[in-house]
Amino acid sequence: MALLVGANGAGKSSFLDSLRLVADSLQTTLDHALRDRGGIAEVRRRATGHPTHFGIRLDFVHPDGIGSYGFQVAAVKGKDFRISHEECEVQSFDPGESHEDELWAGPTRYKVHNGRVVQGPGIALPPASSDRLFLVVASAIPAFRAVYDGLAGVNVYNINPDSMRQLQTPDAGEILRRDGSNIASVLERLRRENPDIKKRIEEYLQQIVHGVSKVERVGLGSYETIEVDQQVAGAQSPWSFQATSVSDGTLRALGVLTALFAGSEDRLSPIGIEEPESALHPAAARLLLDALRDASERRQVLVTSHSPDLLDNLSIRESEILAVTATAGQTTIGRLDTTARAALEDSLFTPGELMRVSQLQPEPSAVQQIDLFR
Repeated sequence: MALLVGANGAGKSSFLDSLRLVADSLQTTLDHALRDRGGIAEVRRRATGHPTHFGIRLDFVHPDGIGSYGFQVAAVKGKDFRISHEECEVQSFDPGESHEDELWAGPTRYKVHNGRVVQGPGIALPPASSDRLFLVVASAIPAFRAVYDGLAGVNVYNINPDSMRQLQTPDAGEILRRDGSNIASVLERLRRENPDIKKRIEEYLQQIVHGVSKVERVGLGSYETIEVDQQVAGAQSPWSFQATSVSDGTLRALGVLTALFAGSEDRLSPIGIEEPESALHPAAARLLLDALRDASERRQVLVTSHSPDLLDNLSIRESEILAVTATAGQTTIGRLDTTARAALEDSLFTPGELMRVSQLQPEPSAVQQIDLFR
């Protein structure tokens, strides 16, 4: 688990959105992903100096090895764009060797410049295009398939209780939508295919929201919604409340828990969650921390927060925190500086107390320029 902690406007959400941009571009097209964010001009405007180029580079670890993936997008007259550079490198564990031996097979890579493949893995490759990411077609090659699946499966959640209250059209329920608006279908799939995961979600919800016993999908004609069973004072059995009568805090907690645990076992890509403690009582927010850690045993979990209440916990390790600051429009994300690390290691303060006095700052070495492509 990594807690991205910083003031409003520091760039926490923009960082998570850069990961979502990669996933959206692979699932649909880069053009669609950019238009969904207001177009190439709007994306450029978010960076200091309104650059004509912007790029993303990701270094990753997957079950069979390590690697990196990156691309650079160049603005073109007429509010258009082209992919000026894209490359992917995968280095796999040598088959038959234990990972502890640190023996690796040679790297497999490709490089694309301005819509032309300039380096490949030594086999015939399909043609590239200057407006679509080459990793989509390269995923047909086994060496790059895990990279595509892992990056395309990244999700960033900003749970919206109002969306969860709306009547929902049934779907396959394989992946929770970003705002939680298909929660009924996801819970129904879990009930049928993975009841243990559904039970885990309900058990955490019971700790966070007093009196809740279970959550079920209910059909209403061709639509569906959720129904929450909750103990009411004086009643012999729990009362059932449909989503329209459930509080924001309960719905947000349910959405966050479902996002954390509902992924298919073979599709546990990293996920980001925006301000999971929003609308929760401070005590409930601290209980949510246990669920975040539990989920991070199975997948990478990135959480944004500017709430000292969530961080008022001495069990939070300095290694779990990434400090986020912004100076003159430039966002810096890094491990805590020496002073903050020492305070937490010696249990002198909680992270929340340090945040209240603006003492959660990144290490100065975090401010550095890196090359997108090596």
